[in-house]
Amino acid sequence: MKDVTTLGALRATDYRPQPVKEEVRTNAIRLLREGTELFPGIIGYEQTVLPELMNALLSRHDLILLGLRGQAKTRIVRGLVRFLDPAVPAIAGSPIHDDPVRPISAFGRRMVREAGEDTPIVWLAPEDRFQEKLATPDVTIADLIGDVDPIKAAREGKSLDDEEVIQYGLVPRSHRGIFAINELPDLAPRIQVGLLNIMEEKDVQIRGFPVRMPVDVLMVFTANPEDYTNRGSIITPLKDRIDSQIHTHYPSSLQEAMRITEQEAWTQRGVHLQIPTFLRRVVDEVVFLARESEFVDQSSGVSARVAISAYENLLSNLERRALLLRESRAVARVCDLPAMVPALTGKIELAYEGEQEGALAVCRDLLGKAVRKVFLEHFPDPKGAEPKRRRGRAEQGGSHDADPDERGGPREVDQSIYAPITSFFAAGSRVEVSDLQPESAYRAQLAAVPGLEALARKHMQLHDDEVAPAMELVLEGLYQGSFVAKENLDRSTFYSDMLMRMFEGMGKAKRS
Repeated sequence: MKDVTTLGALRATDYRPQPVKEEVRTNAIRLLREGTELFPGIIGYEQTVLPELMNALLSRHDLILLGLRGQAKTRIVRGLVRFLDPAVPAIAGSPIHDDPVRPISAFGRRMVREAGEDTPIVWLAPEDRFQEKLATPDVTIADLIGDVDPIKAAREGKSLDDEEVIQYGLVPRSHRGIFAINELPDLAPRIQVGLLNIMEEKDVQIRGFPVRMPVDVLMVFTANPEDYTNRGSIITPLKDRIDSQIHTHYPSSLQEAMRITEQEAWTQRGVHLQIPTFLRRVVDEVVFLARESEFVDQSSGVSARVAISAYENLLSNLERRALLLRESRAVARVCDLPAMVPALTGKIELAYEGEQEGALAVCRDLLGKAVRKVFLEHFPDPKGAEPKRRRGRAEQGGSHDADPDERGGPREVDQSIYAPITSFFAAGSRVEVSDLQPESAYRAQLAAVPGLEALARKHMQLHDDEVAPAMELVLEGLYQGSFVAKENLDRSTFYSDMLMRMFEGMGKAKRS
């Protein structure tokens, strides 16, 4: 019907105006019946958030999404536009998208009165009917509702009592559409009061004008629970008028988190970059551990953006190596993982404020624990337990290729499998790996450790280019278990004997 350009032609069609919430409900019913993916790109909410959200839309509710940072609240809100009709008519030039059949503004009523059936109309796309505002303490009633514009009155020769000199705010301009306010608690209480009439009586009043405009709008809000105590709160009368409160959450499984990270991260680089699956798991495992750490402020949350930024930094470290060494490809190494630390320290808030070194120490510790967890999913614990993936209950898709003993606990394993490696270091040998080593030098350093490659191949299914990173994973796992020593110097990592390093440290202490 987009070829219809006048009110008279519109009346000749089967067009019937309907409230925006009814329109959203109608389209929600259609999409549900068609089995269409309702919110493309939203992962992990299929059984929790999305059913509650659809219930709210079917109920024609104003709603709020409540959750910590990085839980896709804004993306969900912006995705609501797909529940609007592909095109709806509006009076051309109307500041509030007046329905040609039911105009509510002075401008719209005057146009219909003067032009009659020849009133020009335009067609609005769903994106034209969505308005979004980030709540900040400096937002005013004029921003949201509107105010008298004396300059407009003077320019058009109108009286300040004329309704057409009103400069409408965002809410009236969202008439027949969706209006979203992000971070609602940051809105000053007196401004929140200004939303009460819209939520209940469905009208707005501007200044002292004796005009009540029945705006038709779906109100959607987002909020972070942290804001209730740190920056502000939602006033009780407004909260009472929000029909549905939907809680968002972080991914419940590592697989979901990895899918989100892969989807959101920028991965298209100029060279071929490869991250073995066992190292790829470390990226999101760090975030899971941070959400459980006593040193991290859990009320603030650990956003999914942490893993996304960390993953991009890791890819960039590989890209940088390939460019510097003029190689066409790069495979991730354990010694590449520290490249993620700047992304972690910038986004993880500590439970107790301290020096910058405190954040670095916490993030490095979390990274080490994540590596150790991945190591134990594939290899026997040097301290005597089975690898986690070999227990009767698999973790995150692990296999059930060994059963617990008759007492129900993990079987003891032969720890001599690590003896050739620890003996190599006990003899005074060292291994140096670096994120800037050429691939041949990197492999040669690891190949010098007796039994290391055989151990990696025995416990992991590896492609040839993943063997060296897996060998380094073994050394890092032994370091995390205090079976070998590690020293970082000028972006190089040196693995050596633990006792030797302890004696060297004691010697340095005595000399000092």
